[in-house]
Amino acid sequence: MFDLIIRRARLADGSLTDIAVHHGKIAALGEVAGAAAEERDLAGRYWLSAGWIDSHVHCYPKSPIYHDEADRVGVETGVTTVVDAGSTGADDVDEFYQLTRSASTQVYALLNIARTGIVTQNELADMKQIDKVGVRDAVQRLPGFIIGIKARMSSSVVGANGINPLIRAKEIQRENGDLPLMVHIGNNPPDLDEIADLLSSGDIITHCYNGKPNRILTPAGELKASVSRAIQRGVRLDVGHGSASFSFEVARVAIAQGILPHSISSDIYCRNRMNGPVYTLAHVMSKFFNVGMTLPQIVDCVTRKAAEGLRLHSKGRLEVGLDADLTIFDVKEETCLFTDSEGLSVSGEKQLVPLVAVVGGQWFITDEGKMHHVFDL
Repeated sequence: MFDLIIRRARLADGSLTDIAVHHGKIAALGEVAGAAAEERDLAGRYWLSAGWIDSHVHCYPKSPIYHDEADRVGVETGVTTVVDAGSTGADDVDEFYQLTRSASTQVYALLNIARTGIVTQNELADMKQIDKVGVRDAVQRLPGFIIGIKARMSSSVVGANGINPLIRAKEIQRENGDLPLMVHIGNNPPDLDEIADLLSSGDIITHCYNGKPNRILTPAGELKASVSRAIQRGVRLDVGHGSASFSFEVARVAIAQGILPHSISSDIYCRNRMNGPVYTLAHVMSKFFNVGMTLPQIVDCVTRKAAEGLRLHSKGRLEVGLDADLTIFDVKEETCLFTDSEGLSVSGEKQLVPLVAVVGGQWFITDEGKMHHVFDL
């Protein structure tokens, strides 16, 4: 007897499957025989994927600058796992951990290399903020929660320190078991060439399609050689849309050259959630139909590839034995206006509408799902 069977779910490739859940894990796939305590039949009308993972959010509610609630940016919008990207450092990550234990959404943290996290906009302007012992101790205290480290490498953050915080971040990474390192890129200095040349396999460049002068493309629209070399070494590209870090034009030109993101993330927090241009991860994902990506490619960037980049080995794939984290969604064919971080608006024809988030087998109807009354069965 299973806990839950979802029948006739449509996968991103268009095929239909049943999926059975038992004790929080995926127990069977395909045509599932047998009974369950609860059954839901999607009748081929709705899509299902592994649970969506947002690789870059800000959901430490006590942050004075970038704050939100995990469930508000998580299960209420179809996202089963969120990764807070550096809101907290060694000083306050324990409190962040405790606050997120009551969330229905799965929450992880990339620890800011500055011990204060993002309390001010220039947390890496004082090198004394980077406390290796503090990072090491925090990682040892919370090994299942802290899954990587974060360094914000733009001029407003590092001040006069240039590339030095990133050099320190790479040392910290090596001293802590080569944890994933996410590096924010923005205005220079330091120049992107300097940043890219320091990165190694598994490191993540976030804000990869920003429209600032220090972007991944040359003025002629070609991928910078340093970024090309980094990708060849195994460096990963993360979208990290945010309020100021996504350009339709940069994404379109890059993707046309085959420079696709490894992960699509929102960089969401309360202000850009309520006022745009982010709103939800689903809204950000929908923008990628407009820049040349397909539904399977888009879904892959918030499931399998996102899980690989953050080494969440029990998530991101529909396989027996993995976590029963699932997202059920619709693809609406209707015109919608999408706006990037540069203020450019484009008209799109497709929207992803998340209806249900399933976390460890637990069923959560999203805000959109409640609005559409689709699961009042």
